[in-house]
Amino acid sequence: MLQPDRATRAEWTKTVTAFVDEFIEGLEGAPASASGTALLPPPPAETPGELADLLAQFADAASQGVETAGPRYLAYFPAGGLYSSVLAEFLAQATNRYTGVAATAPALVAMEHSVIRWLCDEFGLPQGSGGIFTTGASLATLSAVHTARQDRLHTHDPNGTIYVTPHTHHCVAKAAHITGFAPERIRVVPTDAHLRMDVDAARALIDQDRAAGLRPFLIIGTAGATSTGIVDPLAEIGMLAHEESLWFHVDGAYGGAFQLTERGRAILHGIDRADSIAWDPHKSLFLPYGTGVLLVRDEAKLRAAHVADGDYLQDLDHGTGVPDYSDLGPELTREFRGLRIWLPLHLHGAKAFRDALDEKHDLADHLRAELAKIENIELLPSDLTVVVFRSADSEQLFKSINDSGRFFLSSTRLGGRFTLRICVLSHRTRREHVDEVIELIRRLSAAPAK
Repeated sequence: MLQPDRATRAEWTKTVTAFVDEFIEGLEGAPASASGTALLPPPPAETPGELADLLAQFADAASQGVETAGPRYLAYFPAGGLYSSVLAEFLAQATNRYTGVAATAPALVAMEHSVIRWLCDEFGLPQGSGGIFTTGASLATLSAVHTARQDRLHTHDPNGTIYVTPHTHHCVAKAAHITGFAPERIRVVPTDAHLRMDVDAARALIDQDRAAGLRPFLIIGTAGATSTGIVDPLAEIGMLAHEESLWFHVDGAYGGAFQLTERGRAILHGIDRADSIAWDPHKSLFLPYGTGVLLVRDEAKLRAAHVADGDYLQDLDHGTGVPDYSDLGPELTREFRGLRIWLPLHLHGAKAFRDALDEKHDLADHLRAELAKIENIELLPSDLTVVVFRSADSEQLFKSINDSGRFFLSSTRLGGRFTLRICVLSHRTRREHVDEVIELIRRLSAAPAK
């Protein structure tokens, strides 16, 4: 029976809720990573299973791997998975409203749109700006590249050129490939000593390409590079883009949310010049994976690049006063993603998010200061809540930290050399966890090489 009665629903909900409570309460003591297998479970039986047995199977599978929800996950960009957003997702999936076209759920689309409008205001974007929640910054970037191409080139032109740095996220190259641009049309601009885009070098490269008959149309500024957290000189890039009539896209997938704090706004100065901004609330706003957003200076340009219609949609009212999200992105069918951010913002209040981001920034600054005191540790340029460093034997130190099971770090390469990388971003990570990893690094870096 696919429609259980109320008693069965209550029993199932109680069972799942108990699992979630135990999971969350166990995160403090859980290992940061555990070995696992990828063995396929058997196919479904023809007869009903028991929820408790299936949940136990899920729990065992979930325990194998990296504990991304825990306080000691300091790799890549931790995604918090706020409990309030879990509740929002439960409500959204249970009601199962269709929000690709506003007419089918206008009040829910209005709730989602209210968050987009608030974000546009936070980023200093003008009237007429707008955007859409996506599955992540990769999809947001794809839509941004497509919109830039349509707006600046008007049609596909293989001579269109895009300007990035060595630290631009690879999703830009993927989006360029999908939208039809050859790898040689992605021009890599050198960086300065602090690993930020050299704007004078970008200007010279644009001039050189125009002289060669190419059509520069898009420049990417990064607000929080994946490897280092470094923020490009956004105001200068924005001015260059204006002078050269380029579309200015900001990849704020990681760092965008720091615009909500006073300190972050100073670091991200110039982001309000952007034509488009991609960022991931599932990173720096502590929401579940699969929550991205694209903001644009002119929503009409986003719509012009994506709008489509069909005879089978003729019954729908397109005059609701809020956007048809199917006109702003590639999806016709989409989840009601807005509730997973609307509910936490209203339930906790925006200040709670601003304070949490400031706390993570403070913890990263504390980590930098303490690592600088450790002999044999070399700090490298970094920003926001990413900290990068090396030791006398970086690869062994990295392996020892992760093998301890207490923490999980990631690594990168800077200047061709192996580099350890820590990102303090989970809403569950506190001062005691940062002090613990500092002490572990201090002890392991002082140990004699094996």
